[in-house]
Amino acid sequence: MDNDVIKVTIKGVMPTSNGCALFIGPEEKTFIIYVDSQIGNTISMIINDVDRERPITHDLISNVFVALGVSLQRVIINDVKDRTFYARMILKMENELEAKICEIDSRPSDAIALALHDERPIYVSHKVLESEEDMTELLERILKEQG
Repeated sequence: MDNDVIKVTIKGVMPTSNGCALFIGPEEKTFIIYVDSQIGNTISMIINDVDRERPITHDLISNVFVALGVSLQRVIINDVKDRTFYARMILKMENELEAKICEIDSRPSDAIALALHDERPIYVSHKVLESEEDMTELLERILKEQG
């Protein structure tokens, strides 16, 4: 896995006219994944550790995983086609008989929210990272204007 992917972080969540922009990447590069405003707000709440009165969808999924003995191992943003990103969640299920690893197709935004919620690593394939324009300067300019 180490040769095909690189660990990334969420560097910022910014509202846009049509939703939210997730600024994501390793230290040396930033790219953007556009998401709807609801999941953008969810990711922002998780990042900022906002208390929620009731469980949101990602809390529910995480709670179901725990109840079933499933743990999220990592998330991989593995492909992009026509500005649509694809991700895989790597899950591990253990019981008294065996351990099983499963890969589940996911929207990157949902996978990212779960990874942040469960404090699990997020990776991106080199193919995706190389195909995306570097938006580091844009992010720095926005952060400078905000602060």
